[in-house]
Amino acid sequence: MSTYRIENCAGSAESARRAELGGAYRVELCAGLPEGGTTPSYGEILTARRAINIKLNVIIRPRSGDFLYTPIEVEAMLADIRMARELGADGIVVGCLTADGAVDKPLLRRFVEAAEGLPVTFHRAIDVCQDRTQALEDIIEAGCARVLTSGGAASAPEGADAIAALVKQAAGRIIIMPGAGVTPENVADLARKTGAREFHFSGRTAEPSPMRYRHEGVSMGGTVTIDEYAYLFTDPKKIRQAVEALQALE
Repeated sequence: MSTYRIENCAGSAESARRAELGGAYRVELCAGLPEGGTTPSYGEILTARRAINIKLNVIIRPRSGDFLYTPIEVEAMLADIRMARELGADGIVVGCLTADGAVDKPLLRRFVEAAEGLPVTFHRAIDVCQDRTQALEDIIEAGCARVLTSGGAASAPEGADAIAALVKQAAGRIIIMPGAGVTPENVADLARKTGAREFHFSGRTAEPSPMRYRHEGVSMGGTVTIDEYAYLFTDPKKIRQAVEALQALE
C-alpha cells in the first residue's frame, strides 16, 4: 500500500462518490467551493456518508471571507461539528484566527473538544495568519492532526519551500498537507520538494447540464460569469492520475 495519500476536495456527495472511484484515500466534503468551501448541509453529509466507504472529513465554515468569528457563528460551528460527528464523519476541518492574525487558541481548543476524538484538520486559515511558524506550534498544542496549507502562497507549488519548512518544523508531530493548485501533473514534484505525504485537490471537470430549455443571461448568483448550465464534479481520472504519479515515487 502506498504511503502517499490523496484527499479530494469534493463539492457534493456525487463528487465524493467519484473521488472514491478514482482511488482517493479521503474526501473533504464542502459546499460553496467557489468561496473556498463552506459547511455542507445535513443531507449532503448524510448522502456522502452512505455513498462512500473511504474516509470522510467535513469542513466547518459558516461563511466565506476571513476566519474571525462572532459568538453566534461559533455556536453554529459547534452545532455543525456535532452534526458531522453524529452523521458518521471521520474528521472535521476548521480554522479560526484572532483579529491580529494569530491562531485563536481558546476557540480552536473548543472545536477540538467538540470533535470528541475525531481528527481535526486546521485549514488554510494558516496561510493568512501573521506568523506561520508560531501558528503551527499553536495548532499542534491545540491537538489538531493535520494542517492544510499552500505555504502562504497563492498555490502550493508557489509555496513549496515554505511548505517544506513546515514539514521540517512539524517533525512528525502533525501532518502537513499541501493544497491549492495541486494537479496530477505537479503532485509528484511537489512531493519531492516538500517531503509531504498527503495532498489535497479538487480535480474537477465541467460537464454540460442535461437541461434542454435554457434561459440564458439570468444568473442565480447575481453574476453572469458563472455558467448556470454546467456541473463541476470530481473527475475520477484526475484522482487516479495523481495517485499513480505518487505511486511512481515509491
